[in-house]
Amino acid sequence: MKYKKKPVVIEAIQWNGTNMAEIAKFTKNSGRYIEFEDDICRIETLEGIMIASKNDFIIKGVQGEFYPCKPDIFEQTYESVAKEQ
Repeated sequence: MKYKKKPVVIEAIQWNGTNMAEIAKFTKNSGRYIEFEDDICRIETLEGIMIASKNDFIIKGVQGEFYPCKPDIFEQTYESVAKEQ
């Protein structure tokens, strides 16, 4: 059988190696562990601790979880949507 991904709007932020405050605000009150070290960001995901490298996107999933995504995969999977008014 074949399956198609349901259209879901997600929130994401790109880790640039210096925007720790933005990421902390984005993940605020999530109860998830996030740690910054040099050019990496460690994120507690549903599967355990994962590492976001510089330029990776950090995605907020449908259950409020966070996880990293490589830029090329992000660009192939997601497209920008207009902000709701």
